[in-house]
Amino acid sequence: MDRPVRTRLGDGSLVEMTPAEIREDVLAGTEIGARRAKAPPLTEAEVDHLVDIFASEAKFSAVDMGDEVCLSFDGSGNLDVGSRVDELYSYQSHRGADMLELFAIDYSYKAIKTMLSYEAAQMKTAQLNVIAPLQYGAMPDLGRYSMPDGPVPNWSELMPLGKIAEARDAQVEAIDHAVSDMVYVAEGMWEAGTDGMDFDTAGAAGDGDFLATLTAIEKIKGRYPDIGIELGMASEYVLGMHGELTYKGRRLAGMWPKEQLEVAQEAGATMFGPAVNVNTTKSVAWNVARACTVIKPCMDVAEIPVHPNVGMGVGGVPMSPYPPADAVSRVSRAMVDILKCDGL
Repeated sequence: MDRPVRTRLGDGSLVEMTPAEIREDVLAGTEIGARRAKAPPLTEAEVDHLVDIFASEAKFSAVDMGDEVCLSFDGSGNLDVGSRVDELYSYQSHRGADMLELFAIDYSYKAIKTMLSYEAAQMKTAQLNVIAPLQYGAMPDLGRYSMPDGPVPNWSELMPLGKIAEARDAQVEAIDHAVSDMVYVAEGMWEAGTDGMDFDTAGAAGDGDFLATLTAIEKIKGRYPDIGIELGMASEYVLGMHGELTYKGRRLAGMWPKEQLEVAQEAGATMFGPAVNVNTTKSVAWNVARACTVIKPCMDVAEIPVHPNVGMGVGGVPMSPYPPADAVSRVSRAMVDILKCDGL
């Protein structure tokens, strides 16, 4: 009997679906992911496994013993249990974190530059008190460099006016500012004892944002060969806000995770976090099948650890302030079982 089971939509709401309906969603998710990313669809065995995971009536789902992976975090904590160091304790000792991140609430390298001395002191204190590897993280956030808050013309205002060349020139100028700030902060954090730097939500402002990140990583890795560098993406697809930017001869606009990983490795990143955005109107099973299909080609070319983003609204995890554990556990298991990824 094809009895309905409770599962979730991408917004976290509960729905009932039969195993046959779940299979239809898994097949539809992998089909659209394969078509968009020009990647192979999931195999029949992988589809069967996803159906088993999402058709289960169990409250939680988990990988088999021995298949556990590392858990890394972009921004460890939200200051709900005391100081930032207290939060790091909490993540290290009670939330299963294998890697920690110190961050400021204004999560942008442009903002961090203005208070680097304070943040470096926090890093030094935290390193004296925690055991797990601790990095510092923020967003490249290229849009911050446009007017009225930044020094360069706003390309989002120029483009609707048909001033395409001017908009492109503004992005190139902003890239120089962003690279300078990211390298400056990395220098200060390295001196304070950080184990690594995280460039999170890279590409949020398009190909210029991504190029700034890759360029900064290359410069930082050249100066500090032993530093760890995590590159976490903003989306599965790099938007062509400029459209003609390249990194070492490769056009950045239109890159999917496999190509993103390849240029990240070339720049010197030591960890890559692909991100696949969630469709809130589709089931979690549909979203996970699509995400696994889009990310899977990374695993064939990865020379560095791949930690897919499975936070709120990415990787199949519902877009909810507190994503339901039944959905998160299934997403996590699916990512590990299907992708054989190095961590989450």
